[in-house]
Amino acid sequence: MNSADLTLFVYVADSGSFNKAALKAGLSTPALSKKISKLEQALGVQLIHRTTRRLSLTEAGENLYVHAKNIEGQVSDAIASVSAFSQGIRGNIKISVPTISGELLLAEAIAEFCQMYPNITVDMRLDNGFADLLEEGLDLVIRTGKLEDSSLIAKPLIQSNWVVCCSPKYIKKHGEIKSIEQLKNHNCLAYTYQAQGSFDWRFTQNGVEESVRISGSLATNNAQALRKAALAGFGIVYVPRCCVYEDLQQGTLVPILTEFQPRKLGVYGVYPYTKYLPKKLKLLIAHIKQAYENKKEYF
Repeated sequence: MNSADLTLFVYVADSGSFNKAALKAGLSTPALSKKISKLEQALGVQLIHRTTRRLSLTEAGENLYVHAKNIEGQVSDAIASVSAFSQGIRGNIKISVPTISGELLLAEAIAEFCQMYPNITVDMRLDNGFADLLEEGLDLVIRTGKLEDSSLIAKPLIQSNWVVCCSPKYIKKHGEIKSIEQLKNHNCLAYTYQAQGSFDWRFTQNGVEESVRISGSLATNNAQALRKAALAGFGIVYVPRCCVYEDLQQGTLVPILTEFQPRKLGVYGVYPYTKYLPKKLKLLIAHIKQAYENKKEYF
């Protein structure tokens, strides 16, 4: 038995499938099954309940998993600590970024980063949902909001200010909105990227938080769709300022209820906990942070 056997056991436990674990380990399913059986024989206990439909850990398996997972992390940290001394910066980085930031600045910033470091490739996807980094094999995600998983590290990048706005033609047709309560009588278009609160718009005035339950004809998880609907005069939107910044500057959208302070959310670079962050990832995070700083007026 060695640490490699324990790593294979962790793969099986995490994926809940010999097929998926074998694919990750680069082995055939029978070969992996045989290695786990040999591990059980060496330890003298059954680690996994096997059925035709699913597998589950025994009590002994659960106990081993806790320790094996820790060993796997220590091995990864040890390798990363040695890699940190290498001057060669190379490899692939898998990253997930929000659609707004991706389109506004990150696509260009990351392409620039790849040009600066030609031995690094970046696989970037635009996605608003909070991904499972370990399950999906991601090295870094850029996300807005609170971090709930304590096993992850969140590096602050910038603060995102939100704005309530609509087109001048909407105000001309429906009248000015002077109070939060008046929003109940208007077509408010909901931004459903978030898990909750999409239809409860929150504001702060003199340190006191107020909220109003809104309703409207359109709800979407895409901020650009809301922006276009607002520009066309169909309703009021409550979105990150960065996605409508240029419209506000041009006057094609106007902020409303400006005496109230809208929501503010942090934007973070999130990655799995490790004592030795790979240099290539450290460089990319710093580059992304600077890209946000270069457009901080948008936020």
